[in-house]
Amino acid sequence: MGRHMEISILAAAVFMTAALSCTDGKEQTGVNDDERSITVQERVEIDYAGGAFSIDVEANFDFQVESQSEWIEFDKIEGTKVWFMAQANEGTADRMGKVKFTDPASKYFYKETRVSQKGNKNPVEVTASLSLVDKNATAETKALYANLWDIAAKGFMFGHHDDLWYGRYWYNQAGKSDTKAVCGDYPAVFSVDMGPIMDNRYNDAENAIRRRVIIEAYDRGEVITMCCHLNNPHTGGDSWDNSSNEVVRSILTEGHATRTKYLEWLDRCADFANNLKGSDGKLIPIIFRPYHEHTQTWSWWSSKCTTEEEFISFWRFTVEYLRDTKGVRNFIYAISPQMDEDYKGGAKDRLTFRWPGDEYVDFIGMDCYHYNWKQAFKSNLDAMSELSLEKSKPCGVTETGPEGFDWTDYWTNHILESALNQRVSMIVMWRNKYVGSNESDRHFYSVYPGHPSEDDFREMYDHPSTFFSKDLPDMYTMPEGYEVK
Repeated sequence: MGRHMEISILAAAVFMTAALSCTDGKEQTGVNDDERSITVQERVEIDYAGGAFSIDVEANFDFQVESQSEWIEFDKIEGTKVWFMAQANEGTADRMGKVKFTDPASKYFYKETRVSQKGNKNPVEVTASLSLVDKNATAETKALYANLWDIAAKGFMFGHHDDLWYGRYWYNQAGKSDTKAVCGDYPAVFSVDMGPIMDNRYNDAENAIRRRVIIEAYDRGEVITMCCHLNNPHTGGDSWDNSSNEVVRSILTEGHATRTKYLEWLDRCADFANNLKGSDGKLIPIIFRPYHEHTQTWSWWSSKCTTEEEFISFWRFTVEYLRDTKGVRNFIYAISPQMDEDYKGGAKDRLTFRWPGDEYVDFIGMDCYHYNWKQAFKSNLDAMSELSLEKSKPCGVTETGPEGFDWTDYWTNHILESALNQRVSMIVMWRNKYVGSNESDRHFYSVYPGHPSEDDFREMYDHPSTFFSKDLPDMYTMPEGYEVK
C-alpha cells in the first residue's frame, strides 16, 4: 500500500487554487466582454467525523452555491469563506464529494471544488461468520473469500475482462494490458470466459491463451473471475439463443440427450478447474459465475426460458455436480443478476430474484450496463452493499461500462464517487475488443492509450480507495482474525 500512503500525504499537504477559465461560457451565453472572475480552492480534505468546513471563494459577482453530494449541505457565506456541513463518514473507505459555484445567469460559467473525506479507520467492527458453499474448499480459496470480505471495508479492486489477452490495438502479447499501458499497473481482478472451455468450442486454440493469462494473473497475486457464455446445448445455438423454453427442463430430466451433453460440458469445466495450477503448484481459486444476468430475457437460462423453480433447480444441480460429484474445490460461486436501472427501493428484490438459497451462493455480483445513468449505478451499489452485510457474503460489480464512451471524467465522477463509502470488493469493466486500425468499431468499455479519459483514470488509480495489482495484500493467505467454514 505504499502508493496509497504517498498520495494521501500529498493530498493532505497541497491545496491548489485556480482561477476560473470559462472559454466556452461567453460563446454559449452570448456574453461578449465578460469580466466575471472567481477563484476557489480546487480541493479540500476533511476528517471522517464531518461537521463544519469552509472553502475560500473570491468572486466579483453573486454566485450560487450547489452541493453535488447528499452528505454535504451548504450552510452560509461569511466574507470570502463559504461554509458547509458534512455528515460523518461511517465507512472505513475515503469518499469524495463535490460542490459547485455557478453564475445564476449562465449554467456554463462555474467552478467546482472536490471534497475528500477520510474514512473511519476504527469503525464499530462489522462481524461476519463467513461460510462457503464448499466446506472442503482449498485453503487458498477460503483465504481469497476472507480477503474479498476484508478488502471491501477499505475500497474496491479494479478489474477488466480479458485485459491480459487482448486490447483495443493488440492481441495475445505476453505482459500487455490496456490498463497497465495507461497507469503502469495491472488490474487487481482479471475476468475471463469459461464457456468456450466447456462447450463444443473446447478444442479452440484460444483456450490455451485463456489458461496462460489466468496463471500469469494468479502468479502476480491477482483475483480471477470467470463468467460462462455457454452455447445452447439443446438447439445448438449460442448463449443468446432463447428460442426454446425446453433447454433447462431437458437438462433436469434424467436420461435426456441434452442432459447427457450438458454433463459432458460440466466434466470439462471440472477438468479445467482441477488441473488449473499456478507456478506454486497450488490450485488457482476462481470466482465462478454461471448463468449470469439471469434476470434478463436473452439467454437460454433467462427469465424468458425458465420458471423460477427450474432456474433454482438448475443452479443447485450445477453446484452439486461440480462440488460433490466432480470434487471441484477451488470455486467461489457467484450470482450476478442484470441491474441496469434505478429500481427505486426494489433493488434488493432484483438482486435476490430467483435466489438459489444462501447455502448455494458465495458471492453477490451484479452486471450493470446503465450507460451514463449514475443514479442507477449508485442506488444499485447501495442495495448490494446492504445485502452483502445482511447475508455476510462479499459482493462486487462483475460487469459494467458504457460501450464506446468518450467522457473525460468518467472514472472519478462516475465510478469512484459512486463506489466510495460502499462495501463493494470489486468493479470489473467489460472488454476492450481488439479492433486493429478499425476506428469505427467502438466496442470498448474501459480506458486504453489515447482515450480521452486517460488522465482521469490515473487520478482514480492514485486514489487510496482503489486497488490495482500492486496494491493487493496476499489474497491467497488467510488474513488475521478470519475463519471461513
